Amino acid sequence: MKKQPYPFRQLLGRFIIILIIVTLIISCQASAATEIEESAGATLMEPRESPEAAPPELPATFQTSLLNPLDTPHTYVEETCRYLRNKWHPSNAEPGTVVMIIQVENINRGMTDQPGSIRVKEFTRFMEQLKAQGFEAITMKQFQAFMERNIKIPPRSALIIQDDNHDEEYLSKNYRKYWEDWGWTFVNGWVSDPEVPQTLVQENLELEREGFIDHQAQGVFPDTKLTNETAKNVIARELQGSLDGFAGHFAKNPVAIIWPNGGFGIRPVEAARQLRFKLGFTENPRGPVMYNWVPLADVIDPNRPDYAPEGIINDPLMTLPRYSSGQVFDSIDIVRAIGKEAAAYAQSNKEIEHRYYEIVCSETYGPMPTP
Repeated sequence: MKKQPYPFRQLLGRFIIILIIVTLIISCQASAATEIEESAGATLMEPRESPEAAPPELPATFQTSLLNPLDTPHTYVEETCRYLRNKWHPSNAEPGTVVMIIQVENINRGMTDQPGSIRVKEFTRFMEQLKAQGFEAITMKQFQAFMERNIKIPPRSALIIQDDNHDEEYLSKNYRKYWEDWGWTFVNGWVSDPEVPQTLVQENLELEREGFIDHQAQGVFPDTKLTNETAKNVIARELQGSLDGFAGHFAKNPVAIIWPNGGFGIRPVEAARQLRFKLGFTENPRGPVMYNWVPLADVIDPNRPDYAPEGIINDPLMTLPRYSSGQVFDSIDIVRAIGKEAAAYAQSNKEIEHRYYEIVCSETYGPMPTP
């Protein structure tokens, strides 16, 4: 029997096919390993996206034990970012800047005391003490800018308001030396009584032009007291009548209403806002004021029932407190201490407030200005 030849070509072909398959498998495995390594390398090299930074919790409104327990600070700036920017802007008033608002009803140079009056000796005493303790008098324009935007004023400021109409002799005898010696100006609550003598108007107009006295509105009739129960026409008479009187006598619009006889309420405040009054002053001696910080009461104090609560009106700038002239001397140290406490509290929370501003506010309001 003849032996079959060995199938060399067939074996060679199978060998080549197997070699190709093995080569492809090795190539695929190497490629996959490379991709895994590259992917792992990319994962290690690329930074992870960090979650958005959470803003810190802002500190509570500054509190002090130096006020009556029922007289609590109320704020009025609704936009937190605007408040923080105004508070920490290096060109603005420093935190802890405090204003003592003073009501002077009558300075008595005679022997007989009148209701609400202060003797000239006592008036001189507290004026000299204010100066000695570093206080400076400010104008109503300065005060408005400070309360609304924290514009820079002296760290210890006094806004001195003489109530009711007075002639040139009274105002010059009692106030002029402080104007000439210290550069202090004073506010006069002017009653726009239609029966006011023209000579009195002219005297006060000259003082206004001199810059010595700044007149602001105090109603129309001296015996009026506005409340929530006051008739609408009476409220209009006292407020619109003041604007009309100022236009005729002083050729200006008053920005402040010194509430006649200390009376106020929700309806009078709303009417004053509609007529574009910016500030309102009561006769309640709650304490000093600071930017976005006004001490008011939300309930009647049984120990001081004559002081109507203002907090329920929810408009601190229209219900600002005033110290009576008889309370000033004994309150100066308290006002100074409150300012110091507020400054220290602000500094202790500065970093937190700056961090909050950076995270929440800077994109819209811009970065916090630096000195």
